[in-house]
Amino acid sequence: MSLAYPSELEIAPLTNTPGATVTVPGSKSITNRALVLAAGTPMDVPCRLTGALRSEDTEVMVAAIQQLGIEVRPEWDAAEPSVLFPFRERSGIPARSADLYVANSGTTMRFLAAMVATGEGRYRLDGIPRMRERPIQDLLDALNQLGGVKAYSEAGNGCPPVVIETQGVRGGHVKIRAGVSSQFLSGLLMAAPFAETDVTIELVGPVVSEPYIEMTVAMMRQWGYAVDANGGTFHVRAGGYTHNPMTYAIEPDASAASYFWAAAAITGGRVTVAGLTRDSLQGDVRFVDVLEQMGCRVEACETGITVHGRPLRGVDVDMNDISDTVMTLGAVACFADGPTTIRNVAHIRHKETDRIAALATELRKLGAEVAERADGLTITPRPLAGCAVDTYNDHRMAMSLALVGLRVPGVVVRNPGCVAKTYPGFWQDLAALRQSP
Repeated sequence: MSLAYPSELEIAPLTNTPGATVTVPGSKSITNRALVLAAGTPMDVPCRLTGALRSEDTEVMVAAIQQLGIEVRPEWDAAEPSVLFPFRERSGIPARSADLYVANSGTTMRFLAAMVATGEGRYRLDGIPRMRERPIQDLLDALNQLGGVKAYSEAGNGCPPVVIETQGVRGGHVKIRAGVSSQFLSGLLMAAPFAETDVTIELVGPVVSEPYIEMTVAMMRQWGYAVDANGGTFHVRAGGYTHNPMTYAIEPDASAASYFWAAAAITGGRVTVAGLTRDSLQGDVRFVDVLEQMGCRVEACETGITVHGRPLRGVDVDMNDISDTVMTLGAVACFADGPTTIRNVAHIRHKETDRIAALATELRKLGAEVAERADGLTITPRPLAGCAVDTYNDHRMAMSLALVGLRVPGVVVRNPGCVAKTYPGFWQDLAALRQSP
């Protein structure tokens, strides 16, 4: 998606108390899972993914699927963006070799590494320099247990580039670690129905971001795949497909919604994010529960979730399940009465940047007192002053740090274009809060 972004963007403080209803784009997590499921499912009828997110992460996923020889027609410029998968007689990956570029999309790297293992041939996956620092060995170890697959890190360091040499997945019992990323397990789950025999997956050790695993299982069942989950063990029936949906509606992105709920908390305003409910597939809707603990009033109904800003107090919270909103909470914590402690998120050091270290560095530059730990940080509010903040080419750092500028003059976001990874129109939507009553 091609939008023009400046090299730096100053965030002007709001002169109003916002009262707004915001519509955020489709969920990246759901869109990329739906793309993988639609790409693998036999299409007895065409399938359209409605409300699909158009962003760098989803565009590289679509391009990779096309490169694998699977027909997919993105309709990004429609009134409601969608992706069409036409009728096709059989499932499978037509291409016997491919060199796939995933940019900085972790979901694309991990989901496709598992997906191509179900093909026949040699596939290589690579991305930007930061992607070459993001661990993936736990997934490769699991794929190598399936039979018929040789998966390895080209550099031998457990990071991309990744090479998958495969004659098709045999199946059987697999052990996998998901302490660095739950996406390892999600990718393996979505590939498992295409094994020759049933696959039993056993989790070993701690697990991060469990709601995303629940999302994957729920979506596979919506697509007609037989998945049994029993604690840390999953059983996937080979060829267990029963139907494909003619239309699959993608929810608004709950991680993106967190910035606007946080804006209400920081400014004392009222912001409704339309189309998200407590019944969402996305665990990040629970971010409003943290805001409620901090003193906000939260209203949830069938049409959306509203946050009313109130005087804020610091909290002590385990954010392992909603770790994509850690940086959002970091911004809110700067305006609370008392310290906020965020725990059990060591795995976010392996995201687009080391998010714990980066957040601590930038909040200190703004004036907050921050104590960094291996698995989190404690933020103690202090008088804030505007400055130029670095984003580390991390979309979530950019969107979160911008929230501070809604109250503090002089906050300048460097490399604001990095939001294109998941939310290309973020700056326009944030600016629209200024027009709200």
